[in-house]
Amino acid sequence: MNTNSKALKLIRDAALGIAAVLLVAAPSSAQTDPLPSWNDTAPKAAIVAFVEKVTKQGSPDFVPEPDRIAVFDNDGTLWVEHPMYTQLAFALDRVKALAPDHPEWKDTQPYKAVLEGDMETLAASGEKGLVELIMTTHAGMTTEDFKKVVTDWITTARDPRFKRPYTELVYQPMLELLAYLRANGFKTFIVSGGGVEFMRPWVEQVYGVPPEQVVGSSIKTEFRMRDDTPTLYRLPQVNFIDDKAGKPVGINEQIGLRPIAAFGNSDGDFEMLQWTTMAGPTARFGMLIHHTDAEREYAYDRNTSFGRLDKALDAASNAGWVVVDMKADWKQIFPWK
Repeated sequence: MNTNSKALKLIRDAALGIAAVLLVAAPSSAQTDPLPSWNDTAPKAAIVAFVEKVTKQGSPDFVPEPDRIAVFDNDGTLWVEHPMYTQLAFALDRVKALAPDHPEWKDTQPYKAVLEGDMETLAASGEKGLVELIMTTHAGMTTEDFKKVVTDWITTARDPRFKRPYTELVYQPMLELLAYLRANGFKTFIVSGGGVEFMRPWVEQVYGVPPEQVVGSSIKTEFRMRDDTPTLYRLPQVNFIDDKAGKPVGINEQIGLRPIAAFGNSDGDFEMLQWTTMAGPTARFGMLIHHTDAEREYAYDRNTSFGRLDKALDAASNAGWVVVDMKADWKQIFPWK
């Protein structure tokens, strides 16, 4: 081997050696951090510490996999809820789509307010008016027909501020959290005040949560034969409201186990966090997402019509719940930004 060949071989071997050292010595956090969109602040540390202690064999806080249940609110916890709940936006669009078949709506509230874009009058109709809208626009069809309506709408509708599909307005840090928990033997459920059949058509694709792991509000259905085909027909009657004190009831009825971790963002999640964290011998975890970033998303808490965070925020410290400051604790809000 001549001098040049020997030199080239030495350079090549040295380069390979350096590369190997770099691969071994490179900071593993860049490759293995399960929560890369979270800043290295207290909430992220609290999540990791909780997961480690409940999954470590021999730990006094170890929880067997079948009992590792985590529940997540949807609106404001996993995706945006301003300027209004997404399902309300769906209901308003449904009123407009159905209006040609209901000329009387032009002179009947709350439909008149919707058709005229009069949100002040619509808001003044209160819970009664909103429930009427939901019943009218979500019933009178089979469950399969409703699933198609929801799927078509969620595919084409766009958020008024970000001009993107609502399914892109999910929080990247929470997607990472869902995946992190599942990678550590947790079963993740959505427990939302939103309609269960409004969420089920798309949650698996967006969150990785299968439809059978969704707990939500519902309207009554009845079995009917249609053209010799068995169907379930949606009636304009409330069956169950999965909000506030209803959330622990829904969890008990549909999951059958008390969760060890709960994630919410509003007073509507207060009782769910209490139910999860304030009873039972095992380690428990509660977290509130506080919307503080008006530039990247929205800033609101006590004075809002959607996702009011007041009572739960006051209780968080004494209850030991972790409060996430979106502006300070999240590097990134959405998957695309």
